[in-house]
Formats: sequence, C-alpha cells, structure tokens
Amino acid sequence: MPTIALIAHDGKKDDMIRFVREHRDLLRRFHLIATGTTGERIAQATGLPVERMRSGPLGGDAQIAARVAEGQVSGLFFLVDPLYAHPHEPDIAGLLRICNVYDVPLATNEATGKLLLRGLVEKLEDEDAFGQEEPNP
Repeated sequence: MPTIALIAHDGKKDDMIRFVREHRDLLRRFHLIATGTTGERIAQATGLPVERMRSGPLGGDAQIAARVAEGQVSGLFFLVDPLYAHPHEPDIAGLLRICNVYDVPLATNEATGKLLLRGLVEKLEDEDAFGQEEPNP
C-alpha cells in the first residue's frame, strides 16, 4: 500500500482536517503518516489510521524526510502557513529539498493537494489494473 505523508502548520491544521474529511474515501486506500499533532487530529476527526511521527519542531519533519529518502513515500501534502515564521525552518527547507532530490510529488496548498491526490489515485488504479507497482525513484 503506497504511503502519503501529511503535515500542516498550526494555522493550517483545520484546513488539513477538512481536506482529509473531504477526500477520506480516497485517502483510506493509502498508508498515512503524519507529524505528531497533525496525525493525532486527523485520526480523531476522521477515524483513519495514521502512523504518527514526532511533532515537526521535535524532528517529525526530519523523520518524514528520511522516509522520503528511503523511497517509502509516494506523495507529500504539506499545508504551509506562509504568513508565519517557523522556528524549525531548516527542517522544513530540508524536507522540501529531499522531495525535490528524490522526485517525490509535493503539495503545499489545497489546490495542488487535490491534483496530487488525483494523480496518486490514478497511479494506484493503473497499478491495480496491470498487477504491478512502479517503485519510487
């Protein structure tokens, strides 16, 4: 089962919950991982199973970056609050860089999130139809 990572800054957590609720039926087809508080709130609000990492400022962004580098993440949804400075900015920049290095699709707002989810579901359906899985680079 492919993995999707979910991260949201504090000012975007409610948006993430709403996004996951709206797309719950599609997201249930994936293994979900998330940073601590985001994952807890998603699980409580939707009942979906979420593997929780540490909180972003406590290393959760780095834990997810490691999963990306190991080829274990098919897509990353990171709802960024562009109007607020974040104390763990180097971890955030590192995570975004790792996604670019390993060519893992990344959505930083809901509009790109919808497109990314559509693409991941389409890929999953193609793999199901042909009985094969394309490895992450």
